Amino acid sequence: MNIKSVGIITKRDSPRVRNLGTELAGWFRGQGVDAQLDTIEPHMDFLVILGGDGTLLHVAARASLYDIPVIGINLGYLGFLTEVAEDEMYEALQEVLQGRGQIEKRMMLRIQLVSSDGDQEHKPLFGLNEVAIVKGNVEKVIRLCSWADEEYITTYKADGLIISTPTGSTAYNLSAGGPVVHPELGTLLVTPICPFMLESRPVLLTPQTRITTQLAGPASDVKVMVDGRFSWDMRENDCLIVESAAKPLQLFSSPNKGYFTILRNKLNWGGRETGNPLPQIAGSAGRK
Repeated sequence: MNIKSVGIITKRDSPRVRNLGTELAGWFRGQGVDAQLDTIEPHMDFLVILGGDGTLLHVAARASLYDIPVIGINLGYLGFLTEVAEDEMYEALQEVLQGRGQIEKRMMLRIQLVSSDGDQEHKPLFGLNEVAIVKGNVEKVIRLCSWADEEYITTYKADGLIISTPTGSTAYNLSAGGPVVHPELGTLLVTPICPFMLESRPVLLTPQTRITTQLAGPASDVKVMVDGRFSWDMRENDCLIVESAAKPLQLFSSPNKGYFTILRNKLNWGGRETGNPLPQIAGSAGRK
């Protein structure tokens, strides 16, 4: 991988992060690589995200559109996506410059709202984690008729509905009681938020499935949120159409941190154990 140009995206409204970005740009230029702050251009070889997962989510759509790999430097809190710690930054970037970076392809969602009058003026949006239909009115549940392709699933009576990628399984989906899904598994997750009927459970669908959800019955103050950001108001009989996007996000992963290491650290599984080695008898047993 011949690196000639990189973009450095900094967390908004943070002078410390901006200063770190300026320092990093100087380091890249010392390596013979052009570096630009808070700019994304199609010709760039990769993007460095300085901040937290929110900063990365903000640029994921454009990065995937241009096929630009990203590496996240965690300056925030959880950092499921921004795996590299600040004190590991230069070592990790040197690995990328030397062509030893590992890239994972993360599914993106393509999301479109179709108005009840048939008007499709809403341009499609793209999300890395999830799209959520949520209600602002706390008094009533909403009814959401849902289909997998042309097959009717059910009508959810709930506070809302989350459709997420495996990457987003540890975000809003997890808070709503959905499963943790390994990011390399191709699937779409449908998770009701506080369902009226307790038997309404999360559903996993194939990545080729086109999910359609229609707001049924009178409802007010229902919103569509993409990766935590308000996108549209949803009215009665409007349809939300969600499917996997044509282009995934290319994400550099940390060579020193496995997926379950990150889960243990971020979710405090087992008191953040350092890990146990696989028993020798299991490692020597071959598949038959």
